[in-house]
Amino acid sequence: MAVTRNRNFHVHLVSDSTGETVTSVARACLVQFEGVFVTEHVWSLIRTPGQLAKIVAAMEINRGPVLYTLVDPELRDQLREHCRRLQLPSVGVIDQAMTMLGTHFHSKTAMWPGRQHALDDEYFGRIDAMHYTLAHDDGQSTHDINDADVILVGPSRTSKTPTCVYLANRGVKAANIPLVPGVPPPETLEAATAPLIVGLTTDPERLVQIRRSRMRLLQEETETDYTDLEVVQEEMRNARRLYVRRSWPSIDVTRRSIEETAAAILQMLAQRREQAVAVVGARADD
Repeated sequence: MAVTRNRNFHVHLVSDSTGETVTSVARACLVQFEGVFVTEHVWSLIRTPGQLAKIVAAMEINRGPVLYTLVDPELRDQLREHCRRLQLPSVGVIDQAMTMLGTHFHSKTAMWPGRQHALDDEYFGRIDAMHYTLAHDDGQSTHDINDADVILVGPSRTSKTPTCVYLANRGVKAANIPLVPGVPPPETLEAATAPLIVGLTTDPERLVQIRRSRMRLLQEETETDYTDLEVVQEEMRNARRLYVRRSWPSIDVTRRSIEETAAAILQMLAQRREQAVAVVGARADD
């Protein structure tokens, strides 16, 4: 079957909270469709019939499918009815999950819009993690590096900072330390025992491309040791040797997104915690 390319569509994302959940789900789906260009209309904090009426008017002008996260059943029913009237497909991206969980727990939901963003201990934990991560970016403030949950180590431009910020948003205190040719890692890193230390690697040719793009953006000379392929290859070899010598796990980020790298690190952290719990349990049994 022939596929039409370069088509343009509108998609309406309706939420009674920040819109983060429905937007994430929509983008995870939309990225799978090649040659389809979508204009996202994000409608957040929709909690009254009056607010809903305004976005329905916009849907009539820019017609397109509707994805929503609305916990108020009356508001959900109103939106569905409007979509039926306009002959627009609609889906509640958390409805089936909520129904299944409610059935399993033999419980009703609290119907509290935005409850996942309540100012609870988890929320403040994420704020603390973000403060820590920003204060310990690019080798800053290494005196208390042992307080980190995870430390990312790697040559320049191996996505250490964005990965740390992503982890911080998940409540993980993440620091990162660059490996600079000719400069030994800080002693505090070598002495750190509490954090999970992960080394990042990447393909040298790809790294050279990224560094050259960065230098051009800064309007600086691009032909230096920083972007010399042979020098970068040796830089990466030295990084790998360090990881092996220190028994640090490593991740090749060449073909990984930030989210995929972070997911791998979160899995390592979970396994590490499980092992620690097992050790404590074994000692208790003794």
